Amino acid sequence: MQGENLTSWSFFFLEGFSRYPKLEIVLFIFSLLMYLITLLGNSTLILITVVDARLQTPMYLFLGNLSFMDICYTSASIPTLLVNLLSSKKTIIFSGCAVQMYLSLSMGSTECVLLAVMAYDRYVAICRPLRYPIIMNRQVCVQMATISWVTGSLTALLETSFALRIPRCGNLIDHFTCEILAVLKLACTRSLLMDTVMLVISVLLLPVPMLLICISYVFILSTILRISSAEGRNKAFSTCGAHLTVVILYYGAALSMYLKPSSSGSQEIDKIISLLYGVLTPMLNPIIYSLRNKEVKDAVKKVLGKMYLQ
Repeated sequence: MQGENLTSWSFFFLEGFSRYPKLEIVLFIFSLLMYLITLLGNSTLILITVVDARLQTPMYLFLGNLSFMDICYTSASIPTLLVNLLSSKKTIIFSGCAVQMYLSLSMGSTECVLLAVMAYDRYVAICRPLRYPIIMNRQVCVQMATISWVTGSLTALLETSFALRIPRCGNLIDHFTCEILAVLKLACTRSLLMDTVMLVISVLLLPVPMLLICISYVFILSTILRISSAEGRNKAFSTCGAHLTVVILYYGAALSMYLKPSSSGSQEIDKIISLLYGVLTPMLNPIIYSLRNKEVKDAVKKVLGKMYLQ
């Protein structure tokens, strides 16, 4: 198949973890369990933010968007992974690969922007509490969420369209999903334009939002330390701690994937990072917010109580 153009192919082979056949059944159980927990946890968060009036605030509007993104992100790649882990013929059609790549990039990029928006929301809530209802009114929140989605969708469309146009000298992807970096390794020649597009988008969606988050938390921490009551400090730390934990997990994995030198590390390490980045983080998000947030725990108990009484 070497030397042929990708346009003559209708499918890709996914290498996945086929080099470790004894490990595949373990990974299948591991991935399936985490995927089910991800669906359950994030669906529950979306449900309680809709049905509980106390949670219809800017923070929970953004949290509901984050949960929906995590469901879409994992559903774009994990079902294919689960099927291929039990199959000897690990393939994906070209159109399926394109959709999978676009959805993964779109959801991941949107989350980068949304996490920065959530940091700004916490900054206004803690540092400008009296003006919070005015600054973060519903119209502004919807606009911010919309900007996050539009930014993620457009950058993903740009990256996907460029990546799928580049001539390739093979159709064996050394990954368990149509991850863009793995697909670009099939290119017959390096594309300066594609490298530039990837670098610019990666910088705009990773270090820039992360810098804004860090600046927000510098102001937040300085304000929290000036709060006189211990109860007030603990409540502020609790609401910000969950968001900061998610930020560290998400950006840590994303930075190690997209802003490292292309020659460093092995592809097997990239697969493990992708698995943790694509399955573990979305599973942990609702758990982190639930464990560190009394309002969420109370809302879950309320919803479960109503279901039990029925």
